[in-house]
Amino acid sequence: MLDARQNDIASTMRLAPVIPVVVIEDARAAVPMARALVAGGVPAIEVTLRTAAALDAVRAIAAEVEGAVVGVGTVLGEADLRAAHRAGARFAVSPGATPRLLDAAEDVPLPLLPGAATASEAMALLERGYRHLKFFPAVPAGGARLLAAWAGPLPQLRFCPTGGISAASAGEFLALPNVLCVGGSWLTPADKLATGDWAGIEALARAAARLGT
Repeated sequence: MLDARQNDIASTMRLAPVIPVVVIEDARAAVPMARALVAGGVPAIEVTLRTAAALDAVRAIAAEVEGAVVGVGTVLGEADLRAAHRAGARFAVSPGATPRLLDAAEDVPLPLLPGAATASEAMALLERGYRHLKFFPAVPAGGARLLAAWAGPLPQLRFCPTGGISAASAGEFLALPNVLCVGGSWLTPADKLATGDWAGIEALARAAARLGT
């Protein structure tokens, strides 16, 4: 079952070069925001569990936005996994990985992209059967140079680096053979969400969709 879920995660990671990491304060913005991202060629969307509006936003996107593959980020434990699954999330992302979280992920039918910041953490996840990981926090943890160094001894792993990555630096990560996509918050900046600048978000998505080509 884990292999099937890992295949699902891999498919999600390959949908576009960037998975937007969204902090949403008002669930009413979720649907037009997601439609703008999908129209711009960025269908996989990670809504972080950092606000009270997050799960309502996920429900709305899952129900109303055709073509969107909505997931939940900042997953810390079993309760988060179950809430994300009930809300209609298609995948879950965690900043790190604890044994209890990984045990819970075996019971909740929701593909998990667990986080790792060191080679030892990546190896521990590989032992549990995870081949697709979030590298977090990407820039503070060592950036593209560290991921490039892991490609030799850990060729089985593929990453979505997230944390400190911008439109200007994303290409450096996407050029690596062990990177399938990057995560970034620059596609949905707070000012554009607050003012409803959906055309601006679509333009950022279109630019992101061209990265790595």
